[in-house]
Amino acid sequence: MPPRFVSIFSLLLVAQAHAIDFSRDIQPLFAEHCLECHGQDKTKGGLALTTQKAATKTLTSGAIAVVPGDLEHSALIGRVLTTDLEDRMPPKGKKPLKPSDIDKLKAWIKDGAKFDLHWAYKPIPATPSSNTPATIDRAIQAKLSEQHLSPSPEADAATLIKRASYDLIGLPPTPEEVDAFITAYSASGPQPSPAWAALIDRLLASQHFGERWGRHWLDAARYADSDGYEKDKPRPDAWRYRDWVIHAINTDLPFDQFTIEQIAGDLLPGATDEQLVATAFHRQTLTNTEGGTDQEQFRNEAVMDRTETTGAVWLGLTVGCARCHSHKYDQISQAEYYQLFAFYNNGDEVTRKVPESQEKWAAYVKANGTAAAALAPLQKALDEALSALPVKLPAWEAKVQARLASVRSSKAVQTFAPLKIDRATATSRVVLKPQANGSYLASGPAPDTATYTLQLAPGTTPITAIQLEVLPDPTLPSQGPGRMKNGNFVLSQFSLSIGSDAAHATPLVLHSATADYTQKDFKPEQVLDGKGASGWAIGGGTGKKHALTLQLAEPLTTAATEGKKIFVTLTQNYAKKGQNGHTLGCFRLLASSGLTEASIAPPDVVKLLGEPPARRNPGLIKPLMDWLEKTDPSTIAAAQALSEAKAKLPPAPTLDVRVIAQRSTSPRETHVLHRGDFLQPTDAVEPAALAVLPPVKPRQQSAKPTRADRLDLAHWLVSADNPLPPRVTANAIWAKLFGEGLVRTAGDFGVRSDKPLHPELLDHLARRLIDLGWSRKRFIKEIMLSATYRQSSTSTPQSTSDPLNTLFWRQNRFRVDGEIVRDLHLAASGLLSPKIGGPSVFPPLPPDVANLSYNNNFKWATSPGEDRYRRGMYTFFKRTAPHPDLTTFDCPDANTTNVKRTLSNTPLQALTTLNAEAFTEAAQAMSRRLLSEPLKSDAERLMRCLRLCIARPAKPAEIVTLTALLADARAYYRAHADEAKAMTGKYTAKDQSPEESAAWVATARIVLNMDECITRE
Repeated sequence: MPPRFVSIFSLLLVAQAHAIDFSRDIQPLFAEHCLECHGQDKTKGGLALTTQKAATKTLTSGAIAVVPGDLEHSALIGRVLTTDLEDRMPPKGKKPLKPSDIDKLKAWIKDGAKFDLHWAYKPIPATPSSNTPATIDRAIQAKLSEQHLSPSPEADAATLIKRASYDLIGLPPTPEEVDAFITAYSASGPQPSPAWAALIDRLLASQHFGERWGRHWLDAARYADSDGYEKDKPRPDAWRYRDWVIHAINTDLPFDQFTIEQIAGDLLPGATDEQLVATAFHRQTLTNTEGGTDQEQFRNEAVMDRTETTGAVWLGLTVGCARCHSHKYDQISQAEYYQLFAFYNNGDEVTRKVPESQEKWAAYVKANGTAAAALAPLQKALDEALSALPVKLPAWEAKVQARLASVRSSKAVQTFAPLKIDRATATSRVVLKPQANGSYLASGPAPDTATYTLQLAPGTTPITAIQLEVLPDPTLPSQGPGRMKNGNFVLSQFSLSIGSDAAHATPLVLHSATADYTQKDFKPEQVLDGKGASGWAIGGGTGKKHALTLQLAEPLTTAATEGKKIFVTLTQNYAKKGQNGHTLGCFRLLASSGLTEASIAPPDVVKLLGEPPARRNPGLIKPLMDWLEKTDPSTIAAAQALSEAKAKLPPAPTLDVRVIAQRSTSPRETHVLHRGDFLQPTDAVEPAALAVLPPVKPRQQSAKPTRADRLDLAHWLVSADNPLPPRVTANAIWAKLFGEGLVRTAGDFGVRSDKPLHPELLDHLARRLIDLGWSRKRFIKEIMLSATYRQSSTSTPQSTSDPLNTLFWRQNRFRVDGEIVRDLHLAASGLLSPKIGGPSVFPPLPPDVANLSYNNNFKWATSPGEDRYRRGMYTFFKRTAPHPDLTTFDCPDANTTNVKRTLSNTPLQALTTLNAEAFTEAAQAMSRRLLSEPLKSDAERLMRCLRLCIARPAKPAEIVTLTALLADARAYYRAHADEAKAMTGKYTAKDQSPEESAAWVATARIVLNMDECITRE
């Protein structure tokens, strides 16, 4: 048969086999072979194979690549068939098209060259909800029948309870739980049995469910306990977001609300503390505090990370590929990338004080009544004032720079003159007597602590700095100036305030405390830190005059003091047993009206103001923001109101959390960045969604048209019109229950993704997730009730037809996540702490790992008590030096979002579980547990050990093998008693010899290292 007729014959065969489907047959060919040069980004020769309009237009050569229905005039066909290697497409070096691929292209063009929307972008069919378990089983069975395959039989009851426990709570079932389930399961009716449903309900209700599924989410959120980059400083309160995630999942916060609160909790009307904490999702980005970095560069990097994380987690798209140029494959232009970027561009990184936990705060409010409840609005007012500071920074800096320039040109200096004091009082029965030189001399008892309050006489000149002179006096011990027997004192706090009386005076901001002499560890700046009993002292310099000088942030003018009184308060709280009298004996006050560079701002702030703004990174800029916070009138007023309210209450259980706050004024304008370079902005863009998806609808906030914000983006992500998030989320949950998703490319639902072999099932699950009110727990339960989930994971001869189990003809068998490996060992041995939530902990770490940190700036102090045995998800995660037990088992680095962990199988993993300290301790504790329980024989102990580790009953052959191992271990340690003590450590069982305990440690170590122990069957 001539070649031309062979080709026509092939074309007919293709057409007869099935009608050409663009999404199934053509788009994957374009994605694999063509779009790199003829896509959104590059259009070589003017050709883009992304839309029918682009593919059928006249090219720069005058040809038309695709002429619907006309093969002869379609240049595309000519270029893939030509024998000229210079003209053939794909070009040399690229993967060539197969003859069957060319036949598909021909059939497609012959049929009209119809383009179709990519499967993931199509609306989810609004089919009525149906029985999900039965729907799953029918869909899987139908596809298996097409391939002449059959589903695997149901796993046995012991395997099912172990599988469910590993999947839902990440912990092993106890032997007692296994036995009870086996009995109930075998006695129940047709499958799925009530016992199976009851087991699922019990596990879903466990507080450990939030830990297990919270860990999955923390991967996506790129959670860590440190900043990243070179210095990689700790984030001591990062765990508060982790607690929010655990609590949200345990309470089954609907996934749509779970999304909204994390994307834009701060923008919700009447946002609660917990909704603010939720936005810490955005603060899991890396923070660069290295010197010389450009603050704006890394702010843009953080916003890009938020944009790309949203794309991966909710949209399942590699939107980051469009950061520097339009996406080579997907229909995501560079402009559309920056439209998404714009949603996050006006979110500022801030710190908020929030309750340490919901439970502690509820108890605090209950104990302290309405006064405690009133703290919340005051805290919110302070938060709002703090949120405005980044916007105020440029104008404030301009004002300060002008003041600095003025004093530099005037070259003014500060001279001090004595202040007149109208009234001096003291606590603790101390009497302050005025002296001829304007000083005051203390007499009466020399108490442990005392406070001196001095009311200044009205002045005629401004005050820019105030000075405390401490003076010697022959009536004081060792000439003073203090009343301690050696002449010393400790001034804990120095404050200056203005008001109608001392009790209701407003503090004035002081800074830059300096002294002509200071005792080691009692520095002058401590008089302004507001802390405890420390302060300024002059040990080694007593018997002489000394001076403490403090600067005012704003000059205290005569106009500002008119009708008011000025107070100086000297607080002395240093009380040391047997050393009474650390109080001032003789002193006087002086003031200066000279305005100098030193009086305007602290030295570190002045230095920072000399740096170009672009060179100020988040770490370096902190002193600048702290100073602005201390001097901003709105912030001062809000902070004082909150402080006064708190003063009437016991300390509140609060902590600082890094969150996001929206700019309400001076919003940033977003531009497309040429090649992703923040220094090369081009066209301005507004917040908007991708063109292939439904538009974001801004909520109406006023009569005028409003710009969409993060809250609009959040609502769009979980709207019924957006097909991607339900598909991506349903697929992610399926993947956690089967080891693989219906779409195996979990982070890429674009045109180069693996198309689901069960698209109708995926759509059903996506619709069902919505119909269930986005309930994670109800959705998981419906999947687990299916026969597909309950299949055995045992491989059969039919695996040769589908070795990767893409059709789910069996369950998948895979090793558990890295954190769970250690959890299982600790749980089986009885060491695991069941405590939920709280700060990160520091389990044993191999020597010198922590020393890998920058400049040896991080110390790993192993946690004591039960914190040593907390679950792996609570282990402090330092990005530049993570715990090796975690990285060995493929934990992600937390630098970017991770929606699918890699699973490897290496010799190092076996060496870790055999020798690492935490796993050795588990074997030692298991030995003690087995020898302490009322078991009568070696066989019973071995059976108990196996049940604790792998759930199922032991096989006779296993008991024989382990008995022989135990005998060998006993013989060895009886001959090496010194090694027996080292082997058992602190875990020798009561009434047992070290040799016997050591033999059981050796045996337990082998059982704990069985593949079944750390494998989800």
